[in-house]
Amino acid sequence: MVIKKNRQKSKNAQMKIQQTAFMLLAITLFFVLVGLLILSFKLSGLKQNAAQLQEENAKLLVSKIANSPEFSCGEAFGEIKSNCIDEDKVMMLKQEINKYNGFWGVSGIKIRIIYPKQKDAACSLFNYPKCNKIELIGTDKGYGTSNFVSLCRRETSNESDSYKCELAKIIVNYEGGQK
Repeated sequence: MVIKKNRQKSKNAQMKIQQTAFMLLAITLFFVLVGLLILSFKLSGLKQNAAQLQEENAKLLVSKIANSPEFSCGEAFGEIKSNCIDEDKVMMLKQEINKYNGFWGVSGIKIRIIYPKQKDAACSLFNYPKCNKIELIGTDKGYGTSNFVSLCRRETSNESDSYKCELAKIIVNYEGGQK
């Protein structure tokens, strides 16, 4: 009888140990699932933050390109201007754009004159300055952002030089973002 009681106690003890082990396993599994859920929420926020960062970088890139030596007016018109693009430089750059392939790390650069309104025509050396679209690198792939700039050029009339500035929008597309 004593042996039966000891066996019964032994079986009960084993049962309690198994119950405790299963309970610990269930609690561990529960916390792992909760941890994965929290991690997935954090990672979804990370993707959103990455998209916002790409958008900010694109906006900074537009200003950087507009103020780069290849585009900017510099002191060509008597004073230093920021966000001023020299239209004559851009038209010459358009002819040699293949040499700058990959230089800015963008997939598209376009400049569109907004004011004063002109007839809708792509710029070339033949119709310049009677045009309103300058397409340097021409793809719309990836994420695009724009900024307003002054688009200035020299004009000669009656043997005197003057400069004319127009309101334009520079549009930069780069791959890696979303449209």
